[in-house]
Amino acid sequence: MYDLHSHSILSDGELLPSELARRAEELGLKGLVISDHVDASNIDFVVPRLADVSRQLSAVMNLVVKPGAELTHIVPSELPGLVVRARELGAELVLVHGETIVEPVLPGTNHAGIESGADILTHPGLISEKDAALAARLGVRLEISSRKGHSLTNGHVAKVARETGAVLVFGSDTHAPGDLLDRTEAEKVAMGAGLGPNEVQELFKDTEGLFHAEKESLRR
Repeated sequence: MYDLHSHSILSDGELLPSELARRAEELGLKGLVISDHVDASNIDFVVPRLADVSRQLSAVMNLVVKPGAELTHIVPSELPGLVVRARELGAELVLVHGETIVEPVLPGTNHAGIESGADILTHPGLISEKDAALAARLGVRLEISSRKGHSLTNGHVAKVARETGAVLVFGSDTHAPGDLLDRTEAEKVAMGAGLGPNEVQELFKDTEGLFHAEKESLRR
């Protein structure tokens, strides 16, 4: 089980990266991306620290921890530059906070996030078929989220991904201890999104594949 989306106290999570990783390890996860919220104000502070602690934790745990960054509530025109900056600072996966229906994300963020070359568009809300098709063409993954509120549109995301060929991945968007899921619980979220048994297995296969992708293959 791999989880591509979590938050520590370096943004709005409740746990230190070390406790977050330990709790994930205890649940049997094999890989965790700590992808704290960043914008231009804190990206230079957060990402290098996640890169450092991820290396330290991975060296001593039965779990691989990778540093990420979730670009959050960014003016769409600023996303391409910040995607590049996050990678320069050490983020191995770059996420863009999509147009969830439960937050006032600027319209156009989904489209700009996909065009920016990010790896994952998180909880993309009522994403259009046109943008999902663009994600499929550019290799940007769409998230099936277990986060309260953000998960309300999982069914829509799954439907448009099926229609356009966009690739789905799983992220818990963990902020608190109880948000982390093991594989059994994560599969229930996927089934709740309307994915069939084969699609559920493909979701977690694609999630693992992105986690292990070489850095060079993620640059577009």
